[in-house]
Amino acid sequence: MSIVFVPKKLRGKAKINQETIQRLLDENDQLIRCITEYMQKGRAVECVQYQQILHRNIVYLATIADASPDDTPPITSCSPSDASTPALNGHEETR
Repeated sequence: MSIVFVPKKLRGKAKINQETIQRLLDENDQLIRCITEYMQKGRAVECVQYQQILHRNIVYLATIADASPDDTPPITSCSPSDASTPALNGHEETR
């Protein structure tokens, strides 16, 4: 059973930490492997339950990501020397 499934009386009391997130990511990896295996064997019906759990896990992780404060500044790859080189969508500007 997915670690995201929590009885209603315990919801909102789980501590979200890096270990919990990693366990979900590991579980998602295993779910994807199971889904792929069943699909290759032509057993699509069995995939549905795993797809539902995977979907629930992904939504849960997305909710955590949306709710967490953005502590890290965005990574920029532009240096002062890059600013003088004109470019449009990764292509050099023609003159």
